[in-house]
Amino acid sequence: MTIETAVPQETGAPAGERRGRRGREERTRAAPQAARKPQPRLPFAPVSAVSADELEAIHQASLTVLEEIGMDFLHVEARAILKAAGADVDPDSERVRFDRGLVESVIGRAPSSFRLHARNPDRDMMLGDGYVAFGSVASTPNVADRQGGRRPGNRADFQNLVRLCQALDAIHIVAGYPTEPADLHASIRHLDALYDMLTLTDKPIHAYALGRERIVDGIEMARIARGIPREQLEREPSVFTIINSSSPLRLDAPMLEGVIQMARANQVTVLTPFTLAGAMAPVTIAGAVAQQNAEALAGLVLAQTVRPGAPFVYGGFTSNVDMKSGAPAFGTPEYMKSALLGGQLARRYGLPYRSSNACAANTLDAQAAYESVFSLWGAIMGGANLLMHGAGWMEGGLHASFEKMVLDADMLGMVAEFLTPLVVDADSLALDAMREVGPGGHFFGCAHTQARYRTAFFAPMISDWRNYETWREAGSPTAYDTAERLYRDKLAGYAEPAIDPAVAEELAAFVARRKAEGGAPTDF
Repeated sequence: MTIETAVPQETGAPAGERRGRRGREERTRAAPQAARKPQPRLPFAPVSAVSADELEAIHQASLTVLEEIGMDFLHVEARAILKAAGADVDPDSERVRFDRGLVESVIGRAPSSFRLHARNPDRDMMLGDGYVAFGSVASTPNVADRQGGRRPGNRADFQNLVRLCQALDAIHIVAGYPTEPADLHASIRHLDALYDMLTLTDKPIHAYALGRERIVDGIEMARIARGIPREQLEREPSVFTIINSSSPLRLDAPMLEGVIQMARANQVTVLTPFTLAGAMAPVTIAGAVAQQNAEALAGLVLAQTVRPGAPFVYGGFTSNVDMKSGAPAFGTPEYMKSALLGGQLARRYGLPYRSSNACAANTLDAQAAYESVFSLWGAIMGGANLLMHGAGWMEGGLHASFEKMVLDADMLGMVAEFLTPLVVDADSLALDAMREVGPGGHFFGCAHTQARYRTAFFAPMISDWRNYETWREAGSPTAYDTAERLYRDKLAGYAEPAIDPAVAEELAAFVARRKAEGGAPTDF
């Protein structure tokens, strides 16, 4: 099932919304933007980690977990919704058990693909159907660059990371707070952070499901930023949230409130258990993914019970830990296998798939590069449609790095180019060029090469393809040197995307009003 959306007529929309929409359309006609590369799409079938029989065994094991062990739902309304749907709710605890038939009955309700709308329609992203959307790093408590070192997250760095997200074409989605702006009070932090994301970028955004107020505010701010009525918002998913289960086998109240509110508004829920094998899940990959799957399916039942057909993304974030220290490990063979397996399960259920580009490195070094490459490759070959933490993730998610964001964007650009299908035709076979050059010549100056000089190859930003002598003459720059220079150049050249003044005014007024009302509670 695929959601396709239609833009409603102007009739019936509030005057301010019509004015904002007309202003945006007129501005787009007056100043057309340069053509962007199309969204990457897998030209090949994703890799399967296990056989069909083995995949079915994992599915059945997950149903057994939900039926016999169950999950704790720490939310009164969520338990009531599930009880009404036929789940077995323990009256003396928060435990919910699911009959196999109940779980099976919701599979197929959610769309297999849909469009995630941005305030700039040119930035809309498809999720599912082989499309891949790259998201930025998100949710780190600290931030770092070489000049300033590692430091607590703050609004100034947060804003610059958001600007960098806008400036880097390889990043399609602002996938959350790139770093936590901890200098903003927790009660109103989401208001300022969402305002920054919606004004400093025009790409799709994420809103945090930390209780009712924050996610409801996020949904409303996404609506205001697009200048559309609520009815259109509910037809056109315009914001997404990540729901992390508290593994093992628990969903807490703030997360469950997020599932309920997002489903009611027909916005995008990405249910992602954070299952570390040997710590919050069984030490075997099959066991850890079976638990991951049970937790994801439980969230699917709730979302589809609240609103059948609400967009839902199957999230996988299973990896292993260092059994000596307990520290999470990423980019490992275990992580790659679980990424492939998560993709298989998502396809079995007809759901878009979320994975991540993660590493455990502490600085921009070989570990940071190779762990990210393996994480990225497991995600892509597993058929990921939404890549979270695509650029900038470091230290197992404990800090966002400016330089790493540029390095990762370089890799994402190469992946996107790799996913571009090969063209084999008379022109690309270049027989005329071979006739022109003949034996023993070279192709640098021939007409076929010169006509394609600027577009023939993808040139990475970080790689230095000079010979040794010219590299030494340039001062022997390292990848770290280049990444630092590039991120500063990107910020220096950043241009704030246009926004209709009426929309910006309405967003600012909403933020001011909600701040005056106290924002959101901080005691969960």
